Amino acid sequence: MTIPVLDSHIECTPNVCGGKPRIAGHRIRVQDIMVWHELQGLSADEIVAQYPQLSLGDVYAALTYYHDHREEIRQSMKEDEEFVKQLQANTPSKLQKKLSGGDA
Repeated sequence: MTIPVLDSHIECTPNVCGGKPRIAGHRIRVQDIMVWHELQGLSADEIVAQYPQLSLGDVYAALTYYHDHREEIRQSMKEDEEFVKQLQANTPSKLQKKLSGGDA
């Protein structure tokens, strides 16, 4: 009998974290683990030290899931960034308006 290990660590729930893959039982997404590990240079041990509710198995499962679904996760992150840029472009900063002498 084969036991699917990733299934016990990673889950996707439609109304939790936007349905993005996350550590089972937590709101920490796979993409968060990837950012901490690959972009911020944290080791798996350092991630667990900062988030003691996670196990090393959780972190490595998230990294494995990321590598198995790299393009899908990167595309989702890119779409999120584009959405934020669109919101920023369509929503003027009240602070900038105030600093420039406009009405707030």
